[in-house]
Amino acid sequence: MTILSSVTHRHPDILSGAPVFMGTRVSVRSLFDYLEGGDTLEEFLHQFPSVTREQAIAVLDAAYESVTADAHIA
Repeated sequence: MTILSSVTHRHPDILSGAPVFMGTRVSVRSLFDYLEGGDTLEEFLHQFPSVTREQAIAVLDAAYESVTADAHIA
């Protein structure tokens, strides 16, 4: 299970409390916006070099776990 508190952070003075990658001012939403727009993870990481690959993968893993938590394997 991915622990988001080790890779993301929220503070009311940073982007109005939106979750950001730890140690950055890059919103977690921006990762999903990039991917939704058809960009690759590599392109996102190139545009936001303060975000590590490990942080991005951890957020994606947490999203996957959240979506599939109640899924039944057939």
